[in-house]
Amino acid sequence: MSSGANNRPTYARITGTGSYLPGEPVSNPDLVARGIDTSDEWIIERTGIRYRHFVASDETTGAMAKIASERALAMAGLDAGELDLIVLATSTPDFVFPSTACLLQGALGNHGATVFDVQAVCSGFVYALAVADKFIRSGTHKKALVVGSDAFSNILDWQDRGTCVLFGDGAGAVVLEAAAAPGVLSSVLRADGAQADILSVPGQVRCGRVWGDPFLRMEGQAVFRNAVRVLVSVAEECCRAAGMETREIDWLIPHQANIRIIDATSRKMGLAREKVIVTVDRHGNTSAASVPLALDEAVRDGRIRKGQRVLLEGVGGGFTWGAVLFEF
Repeated sequence: MSSGANNRPTYARITGTGSYLPGEPVSNPDLVARGIDTSDEWIIERTGIRYRHFVASDETTGAMAKIASERALAMAGLDAGELDLIVLATSTPDFVFPSTACLLQGALGNHGATVFDVQAVCSGFVYALAVADKFIRSGTHKKALVVGSDAFSNILDWQDRGTCVLFGDGAGAVVLEAAAAPGVLSSVLRADGAQADILSVPGQVRCGRVWGDPFLRMEGQAVFRNAVRVLVSVAEECCRAAGMETREIDWLIPHQANIRIIDATSRKMGLAREKVIVTVDRHGNTSAASVPLALDEAVRDGRIRKGQRVLLEGVGGGFTWGAVLFEF
């Protein structure tokens, strides 16, 4: 859909990025010292993770989202009151309702914007960014805040060394604004509910009691196989939609889950490791926050520069996956 006096298309461009990691880094030896049956060597060899961050007992998903959002807004030079759309991706909301996006809106001092949460687990930020892009391209909204924030430490079984060593907490955000020049070039979102059982938290609260299992459960090998396959295919599909090949992108920012998944994906895509942004070693898997955390780091340290083309992709429970290609 087009808008404007000259009937020119409306595009969505990223004008600001921000991120937040809670507390001090927690090393693999720190986890061993807490009594987890694992080792630094075991974790590094299988995942590439060396550190992660955890929220304090009184720190929430929304609180992390607020700090990341304020940093993104500052880079964009916007006041929160100017936003007309807030989309927040999370699997660990502060409440059943209202949405964490509504809580964030209130904390930022915004009134009247369209706000809602997106739940696509580790694909959440990619889903949220693609949705916000559609709102802006439609011409109905001009300034959007897109956030990924998760506190997975709250849903981990600390007796399950196969999962509790993998995850960390954090938040990342971007400001997306209407523009005459292309920013987001293409997006692809996919899901397969038949794979729901390979990564899930199979429990819920009913009548004040927990029903089922309230902790994250994962079939590691099944997730690995599916993740590499779908990340490669969705990257190729997203690039084709923009008239490009994957080798033409300047940077790949994949979901930061496991270095083996990242390496296998980039190798199958024919991308040099130097074109891949990697933060999993220092952040662990921060779910919906992992892609915007890595994006913000690479923007702020100067690796990602104006005019470069960046492919974001995520894969997570659901089973969900997706990609967004944009020019910075």
